[in-house]
Amino acid sequence: MWGSNPGSSTVRPIEAPPLPQPRGPLSAAVISALRRGPEILPPVDDADPYGDDLQLALYCLYEMHYRGFAGVPDEREWDPALVTMRVAAERLFLDALRSEVTPSEDVDAEIGALLVEPIDGEGPSWYLAKQGERWQVCEYVAHRSLYHLKEADPQAWVIARLDGPAKAALVTVEHDEYGAGDPDRMHARLFAEMMRALGLDDAYGAYLDAAPAETLAEVNFMSLCGLHRALRGALVGQFATVELTSSPGSDRLVRAMRRLELPEAAVEFYAEHVEADAVHEQLVRRGVIAPLLAAEPALAADVVFGIRASGLLADRFGERVLNDWAHGRSSLRQPLPA
Repeated sequence: MWGSNPGSSTVRPIEAPPLPQPRGPLSAAVISALRRGPEILPPVDDADPYGDDLQLALYCLYEMHYRGFAGVPDEREWDPALVTMRVAAERLFLDALRSEVTPSEDVDAEIGALLVEPIDGEGPSWYLAKQGERWQVCEYVAHRSLYHLKEADPQAWVIARLDGPAKAALVTVEHDEYGAGDPDRMHARLFAEMMRALGLDDAYGAYLDAAPAETLAEVNFMSLCGLHRALRGALVGQFATVELTSSPGSDRLVRAMRRLELPEAAVEFYAEHVEADAVHEQLVRRGVIAPLLAAEPALAADVVFGIRASGLLADRFGERVLNDWAHGRSSLRQPLPA
């Protein structure tokens, strides 16, 4: 019988999340068009490229390429009016990033900078390791759920755009992200288990309404690069940033959780990344980037752009979160229940 495999993990029903609440005219128009069908959509020219309205509109349009939304027909994924609006919003977002990122073709120097771990750095993981409280750990996990519940999916788009050794090495890393054949070890599933251990809602997209623009922008950048062949180099740079910096950051989060005596089930996700991403670092540097640039040296500037744009967006996220925490308030648009 189809699907009968006693040794396999329990198959869970796939449920699309509900559409979020709009945050302005752009996101309201997108959400309405997704729900009701094609209609006249407003121009994006005057929107804040980093603002809640444009970032939510982009997130909703991108999400149609992943799980979609409850009650929205799958055909909306390629609705011409929505695709046209997406392209305009992407251009605004990408232009803003390019205006702030200093161009360079020195990939080796950029990778070298990523590998330098500061003695006393800044950012949410540093804060949580030293003095973070349980509620702040939970908020951080809620923010990160927008990516980690579909971990590695945005990067999977680039597989078909690579060839030879670069493709083989990237698939090796992705294979690990998806549990190396064991669905119970998929990183997205481990993240969901951590959320449950912390008393959070592990439903896909549960915290979309609570996530601010800074959180959405990081995930949107991954989708933007993954869905455009012209940005394949930038996607590899983004992926390199994650894999080269994740291991020490995950270690700090493990220390934060153990200092707070959180359940071991909550610790496992980041503990897994301490070891896995240390291995992935070598694979990405030598197995993906080196052969990619040997075959397509013109992509060097795009790889650096992907690294630097990722860093810019991560800094914006970190500043938002730490500023809110410094003032004793939630970093989410909707605070978590006590």
